[in-house]
Order: sequence, then C-alpha cells, then structure tokens
Amino acid sequence: MQKFYLGVDVGSVSTNLALTDENDRLIDWEYLRTKGQPIKVVQEGLALLAEKIPQDAAVAGAGVTGSARSLAGVAIGADVIKNEITAHAIAADLAVPGVQTVLEIGGQDSKIIVLRHGVVVDFAMNTVCAAGTGSFLDHQAARLGVPIEEFGRWALKSTNPVHVAGRCSVFAESDMIHKQQMGHRIEDIIAGLCDALVRNYLNNVGKGKEIIAPVVFQGGVAANQGIKAAFEKALDLEVIVPENYHVMGAVGAGVLARLAMKEKQATSFRGFALSDLEYEAGTFECDGCPNICEIVNLSLDGELLARWGGRCGKWENVNEAKATAEK
Repeated sequence: MQKFYLGVDVGSVSTNLALTDENDRLIDWEYLRTKGQPIKVVQEGLALLAEKIPQDAAVAGAGVTGSARSLAGVAIGADVIKNEITAHAIAADLAVPGVQTVLEIGGQDSKIIVLRHGVVVDFAMNTVCAAGTGSFLDHQAARLGVPIEEFGRWALKSTNPVHVAGRCSVFAESDMIHKQQMGHRIEDIIAGLCDALVRNYLNNVGKGKEIIAPVVFQGGVAANQGIKAAFEKALDLEVIVPENYHVMGAVGAGVLARLAMKEKQATSFRGFALSDLEYEAGTFECDGCPNICEIVNLSLDGELLARWGGRCGKWENVNEAKATAEK
C-alpha cells in the first residue's frame, strides 16, 4: 500500500492542500479560495483529493499550518500543527537545497525567513498593512482593467517606470490615479507599482535582515513576474520561484506530517469521509478572570471536539472542555 502525507495550509484568502509521498515529492494538490469558511473549504479540498488518490493508497499522516491551523487541525485530526514560518522554510529548502532567504507574499500578509545551514535563524511577518499583498494587487489590476494573470507581463513591457508612493495601500492607489491623470502609460504605472511594493517590503518586512542568495520567492504573488523582476533589481540577486510556489505551505505541512509519524503508531487523520460531516464553530467569552478571553468552540455533529483561545490554557484540554460543557 502506498503511503501519502496530507499537508493543509489554511490562510485568510486561500486554502491549499497537498499530498506528498515518503520521499517528500508532491503527488497532487488543490488551491482553493477560503471565502471566510475555512472548514467548509478544507472539506471541499479533501473531497477533490479523494477522487485523485489511488485506491491502494492511504494517508499515513496529516499536518496543518496557516492562520486557521488550530481550527483546521482539530477538524481533520492533524498529527502535527505548525506555524507558517516552519512550514514555508521546510518546503523552500526542499525545493532549493541550501536556500538562505525566503520571500513569501500571500493574499493578506507577507513574511521573510532567513535560513542558515537549513535552520531558521531569523524571520519577520507583516499582517497589518495590505500594501503589496495579493488582495491589493487583485484590486489594482481590476481597477486598471488588466487581468491579474497579465499584471506582471505588463510590468515587464515598461521602459520608463514611474515613481509610485508604496508605503501605504491608500497612498499607493491615490498616487496611481494621479499618474494616470497625468497621462503616464499603464505599463509604466504597473512597473512603478511593482517597484514601490518591493521597496515597501524590503523597508518594512525585510528591514535589518541579511538577504543573501539563494533567494526563493513563494506565495501567490510569486506568480507576478513584475514583482519578481522588481525584487531582482532591488537586491541585485537572482530570485528563484519554485514550480509549486503557491502551495509551499501545504507541502511543508506534509513533510512535517511525515516527520511527526516517526514517533506515532497511527495517524489521527479522520479520513476523507469527513468532507461529509457537519462541523460547527462558535465563540464565547470566558469570565474566569479580568482578561475576558474569547474562546473558540468546535463541535462535530453536536459533540464538542475542542476549545481554545484563552491566555491561560484553561480550555485547551479537550477532556476538561467536555467535562465543563457537561456540567
């Protein structure tokens, strides 16, 4: 029987699932929009993967990462739940052995990871400002009437990029509108925006970081050739975009699942059939102390699976949560 490992990366914009084998090779994947419904989308992705997996194969381990990793991890019965930094670093090192810098830009956040000899030694994340993220680029492409798939190619056609203020998404958009009103060509404005967003990334997320080659660029925005070219111009280094740049977090989670199963007898993965189950998520405020923490509930067909979200960890033990709920 073939053994596969499931990796799930649940982000605010996209949810990615990957199946890897025992040699960490990517077998199949799904890239879906989260649309504010992480569990529902994970179930949809599992249903799609279930149709592709060979009949003589089984999932021997499951790993989850991403902003909704706790929620998704409990829902699928993950064997390991890890942060995005670890997952992306492992996947980048797998794709480009010896990678020393990882640039990652997703739908609503961005991060930089510094590795030395395969070990993460520094990192930074930006989850506050939307400038430079995938959602911002989608919005600007729609406003300019350029398909997002063509956005990067338009930037590469530019011969005279204009200067765009890129420190803030609001200022960047107003500056682009001003440049249009002045009569600048669309390709020059797009190229200027790519330069501005890379400048903003390096001055904020990359501030104080030692960026040396090999440099890997991953996340959904890595598809944008204009942003890649702007990074190479600003850094004066080659920037490598891996083949599976858009699902690297899920690939990393799959590798982490394989490693976790070295210490476990059997996987906790609930199986592909969970795509048909009814999950319910909710919240309540804990009044046990002045912190008034918001606690997240996750139930399956009416049975409480887990609670988390408190600062003290009071609700994180499933058995204690169930006992409290039954009182």
